Amino acid sequence: MKRTTILLADDHTMFSAALQKLLEPEYEVLGRVEDGRSLVKTAVDLKPDLVLIDVGMPLLNGLDAGRELKRLTPRVKIIFLTMNPDPVLANEALRIGASGYLLKNSEWEELLRAVQNALRGLTYVTPQIRRAMEEMFIRDPRSLSQQKELGERQREVLQMLAEGHSMKEIAYILNISHRTVRYHKYRIMEDLGLKNNAELVQYAVKHSIIRP
Repeated sequence: MKRTTILLADDHTMFSAALQKLLEPEYEVLGRVEDGRSLVKTAVDLKPDLVLIDVGMPLLNGLDAGRELKRLTPRVKIIFLTMNPDPVLANEALRIGASGYLLKNSEWEELLRAVQNALRGLTYVTPQIRRAMEEMFIRDPRSLSQQKELGERQREVLQMLAEGHSMKEIAYILNISHRTVRYHKYRIMEDLGLKNNAELVQYAVKHSIIRP
């Protein structure tokens, strides 16, 4: 009988290595990646049944990587495993098609339950986050929505600018011209009402595009 295949995406290598050892007796772990762009490429190549993703990853954060994965490989199951308890992020994760949202300090049994649920087509969210989502929805349904929507390319450029990459580096990574990167930066600053790079970084941290 073919074992379920899993791909791990987390830039904390000690955590992902430990997670791999815990999973391997029951599942086939195809590999580990450390940034969102590598995740998308590797998942498209290896076609795992399920991907465990951290929200905060370099080059392309977990949410944007998950969104791209669902577009390219709609059948893959996605579970977010993160330190971030923000119910708005959890809601966004479910909105893009994730099957689960758990905290890294969850019990091992909870992760196994989430994986089993995902493989059966069900959804699992850590209880404390689910309660927070329900409370926010009762108070104001709009509070669970992300603020102003940026385009996919804008979010990629915003993340790498906030991480400190130069426009030349971004152009190379995204295979676009320096002029295009400069245009995206101008549009981002204009659309979000940001005045300088410090405010751009603050925005990226506040909206969990990069880690603090």
